[in-house]
Amino acid sequence: QVQLVESGGGLVQPGGSLRLSCAASGSGFSRAAMGWYRQAPGKQRDVVATISNGGGITYYVDSVKGRFTISRDNAKNTVYLQMNSLKPEDTAVYYCKMTPYFGAAYWGQGTQVTVSS
Repeated sequence: QVQLVESGGGLVQPGGSLRLSCAASGSGFSRAAMGWYRQAPGKQRDVVATISNGGGITYYVDSVKGRFTISRDNAKNTVYLQMNSLKPEDTAVYYCKMTPYFGAAYWGQGTQVTVSS
């Protein structure tokens, strides 16, 4: 059974930074693609960034390119999202997603990020 636990969210002023972490328990982390998604109030959940199992391939939605960096540490079963130059429109609940090579994906419970002065 896989569990994903996000942390690192909070309230930050525009232009500030946050680092989100997602720790995975259970097996299969190093063989799974990982991703960060976000959902703002009244909107659908959308992808923010993804990273391949080995970390060599990353994807970013256009709105965060140059500001966010996704990374992973397979020895610690953890994926990170470094968020810089935050904007009010980045305000959302951020979710971690684990996509195994086989089988269903897993989601974390989410962490709130609020960008406001």
